[in-house]
Amino acid sequence: MVRTFVALELSGEIREQLKEAQQVLRGCSARLTFVDPALIHITAKFLGEVDDKTLVQVQDVLKKIAFTPFPVHAGLVTVNNPKRPHTVWCAMDDGGNGERLLGLIEAALTPLGFPRESRKFTPHATVARVKDSDPSLFTVLDQLKGRDYGTCMVTGMKLKKSTLTPRGPVYEDLLEVKW
Repeated sequence: MVRTFVALELSGEIREQLKEAQQVLRGCSARLTFVDPALIHITAKFLGEVDDKTLVQVQDVLKKIAFTPFPVHAGLVTVNNPKRPHTVWCAMDDGGNGERLLGLIEAALTPLGFPRESRKFTPHATVARVKDSDPSLFTVLDQLKGRDYGTCMVTGMKLKKSTLTPRGPVYEDLLEVKW
């Protein structure tokens, strides 16, 4: 069994800008676990544990998905839920393209037994996970308002293997689909 997800990669420039945002976030008293900037991405679809036979089928159907490259703009760094924050993320403006792409991904994967996502797709890149919140987190987030983290073109998608370790996840590309 392999833990997998479909990812949209961000540019090195955006990752560097988000690394700077992480430095600002380190100034708060909340207990945060930071995502390695090299691993920051947009998750299009989390598949979970997949067996080897199904993994081959997943790769076959993903290869057939055609899409047009589209721009994403890295906007506001905020939390997923202000009342009970679990994640600090950077909201992404993709003009609705991520949601349209997810529709194609789900149409391809549903026949293989993967359930459709029940929540509306919110394009974002996780910057940190909140282990213990603190009011100072919101003070620091206010300092990040109005910052620009850049724009890049999404020119494909990747199927990634995720191995969880005590030092954080290790990602391995299993498939890259370019458009």
